[in-house]
Amino acid sequence: MIPSKRLPKRLRIAALAVPFFLYPMLSAQDSWVHPSTQDPSVMVTLDILRGWEEELSNWGRWGPDDQRGTLNLITAEKTKAAAALVTEGITVTLQHFVTAEKTIDSQTFGPYAHWMSRLDPETGLPSFALDEIQFSLHDGMLSHLDALCHYRTVVDGEYVIFNGYPQNLTATGCEDLGIDRMGTSYITRGVLVDMPLLRGVDYLEPSTPIYVEDLEAWEEFAGIKIGSGDALFVRTGRWAMREAQGPWLYGRRGAGLHASVLPWLRERDVAILIGDAVNDVQPSGVEGINRPIHQLTQVNLGLPIVDNGYLKDVAEVAGRLERWEFMTSIQINPIKGGTASPFNANATF
Repeated sequence: MIPSKRLPKRLRIAALAVPFFLYPMLSAQDSWVHPSTQDPSVMVTLDILRGWEEELSNWGRWGPDDQRGTLNLITAEKTKAAAALVTEGITVTLQHFVTAEKTIDSQTFGPYAHWMSRLDPETGLPSFALDEIQFSLHDGMLSHLDALCHYRTVVDGEYVIFNGYPQNLTATGCEDLGIDRMGTSYITRGVLVDMPLLRGVDYLEPSTPIYVEDLEAWEEFAGIKIGSGDALFVRTGRWAMREAQGPWLYGRRGAGLHASVLPWLRERDVAILIGDAVNDVQPSGVEGINRPIHQLTQVNLGLPIVDNGYLKDVAEVAGRLERWEFMTSIQINPIKGGTASPFNANATF
């Protein structure tokens, strides 16, 4: 049912007057910005993004009540085709879970805790095997799928989210487009883009942008064309770099997609986008907004994204098999009104 406060159709063009982001915005002139992002052939400005908001929009594509966005592209036919990709019977996880490690890239939005919940009042020792856990759904070490209510824009002074819904937040979560409204399970074709492998390095250096020409060079290398309903995995080597050099501010200095990739994502009809860091190259190189990939995928395209995907093991298997397409199975925890879910997913070859 459409909420009574739903904005009228004439207002369903979002504006970037007040972009929403979680990290401090950096100037395009900041020393961390990769210089290639300022090349006129790829440079993106706020004016360009404003035009793309309408041009790339999926609002209304699956009806006025839709709350799944591009996950609708994972059809029964797509699932059957994905199942046919299983020939080796090899399964690897795509998830990294939270840890007790307190570092610059963990416990970034809340504390982690794990405790036994049935203790003997006299000895203080566990009296039964029961426990509890606490962590942030957007933890820097957690592979998590953002709900479509997570990012917003402003239209005539009102916060608006995908498909024209107002962003109604309560003490218990999102009234619309929460993670529980996005379905519970999907199986589709996963395609891995392994940029370190393509460039012959262990990992991309911080702040390295990935452009359309890089994605299409990978397609040529792998003999694959990314298409409608695919789960697109973009590996920068974040976890390999962390193992080699330790934690760093990957959320402010991380390799990732440049904003110029947005029309390509819409053209290819990607169903879900998974990165091993924050998806956006950081800094973005776009003056005035630091997370344009987050902003337009979630608000305008309705394209769910996964931050901190664990792509190290899948890259090792794919490289050994020389095969970068596989069946991926995704299970969503239906947290009522939740802004995210742990990314419970596997790749099966």
